[in-house]
Amino acid sequence: MSFPDGFLWGAGTSAYQIEGHHGRGESVWDEFCRRPGAVEGGGDASRACDSFLRWREDVELIRELGLGAYRFSTGWSRVMPEGTRADPRALDHYERFVDALLDAGVEPVLTLNHWDMPAGMSWAERSTAHAFASYAGAVAERLADRVTWWITQNEPWIIALLGYQLGLHAPGVADLGTAVKAGHHVLLGHGAAADVLHAHAGVMAGAALSLFPCDPATGSEADWAAAAGSDGYVNRWYLDPLLGDGYPADTREHWERALGHDLAFVLDGDEAAIGGRSDFLGINYYTRRVMAAAPADPFPWRVVGPSGDVARTDEGWEINPGALRDLLIGLSRRFPGTPLMITENGGVFGDAPTHDGRVHDTRRIAYLRDHVAAVGEAVDAGADVRGYLHWSLMDNFEWALGYRPRFGLVHVDYATGVRTIKDSGHYYARLIAGGGTAPALPRIEAFG
Repeated sequence: MSFPDGFLWGAGTSAYQIEGHHGRGESVWDEFCRRPGAVEGGGDASRACDSFLRWREDVELIRELGLGAYRFSTGWSRVMPEGTRADPRALDHYERFVDALLDAGVEPVLTLNHWDMPAGMSWAERSTAHAFASYAGAVAERLADRVTWWITQNEPWIIALLGYQLGLHAPGVADLGTAVKAGHHVLLGHGAAADVLHAHAGVMAGAALSLFPCDPATGSEADWAAAAGSDGYVNRWYLDPLLGDGYPADTREHWERALGHDLAFVLDGDEAAIGGRSDFLGINYYTRRVMAAAPADPFPWRVVGPSGDVARTDEGWEINPGALRDLLIGLSRRFPGTPLMITENGGVFGDAPTHDGRVHDTRRIAYLRDHVAAVGEAVDAGADVRGYLHWSLMDNFEWALGYRPRFGLVHVDYATGVRTIKDSGHYYARLIAGGGTAPALPRIEAFG
């Protein structure tokens, strides 16, 4: 494997998951966390990793790990506490943070919306796309001269699915029609923000999609149709309009059947306002979906999962690096000329510090090795991949799952805020130093 010169090796976090409150405005997630039973364990992000105060310590961790890039988000509810006017103190903070990253030789990858929109706003409203563009403009005025890589929206499908269809994320709405409308407005927000960003020279703007390869459970025609329908629902409904093809006809017909009416909220000119504005595609990959036909309404498919005994994370997700390789190759062939960046890839492994004070997360090490190898195989096959950003730099607040799942290369003691680089973090540092060449899986005692 040979990764191209300038390939970005890094990791990511988001503002709401690590910063703590510290003067942030009220967000939809603050409201959601106060609902009884909304968050596993009853936690909230009022403190999280305390990174708003400990940001210098985080930059030193990034430097120690040898990361060449760091994905972070500017908190929308921090920058615009009331949703309309920017707080210069918040922008001052992010300006200091970006300068510190650059001083450490680290490329900033900035996300504008990682779900913490100001309270009172909703993606169900078309006006939110315009408010988002105003927020993007405020951040860009301060940072576009120093930040090249900008992610407008993080995981539009998850926003629509969990926030507006199932009600499992903020704002906690459970209505299918509202979910489809909200997803459209998220994409409109991408287009509007990308237009604002492109007024600044040298900016690369894109969205980060949660992409799940959809495979049929069997070779039957019905299961193949189920996999194609799921792919439209999860992936193509967002990929196609972002990269210029407009909404896919088969999925649009599915929504019109399921809702019993046409998509009147998709106005003339909307698809043109979304497409053609992505300088790259961010890919958040965790696992695949294995699909079977089902007589369900409104979805004639169901996730059945892989057959047999497969490797899984502690969250039960199948570990399948080969699906990542095939996804990258397929995207590069379908959308030639669109650079790709892995903006999230990781797994939940609950290893804690042992008697020696270290975290021996050998399963995450194997996960890293195998997924980086898959990216390398895709690059060798011609995929234009510009970077790999592991999720996440540190353990953090995992939304409705609270503080139980641990994704980090760095362990966080939430009671004290103490950070401990896990064995996987040390391994990743060696991998980066080797230009992506994965060292042999080490003995536990090899790190120190």
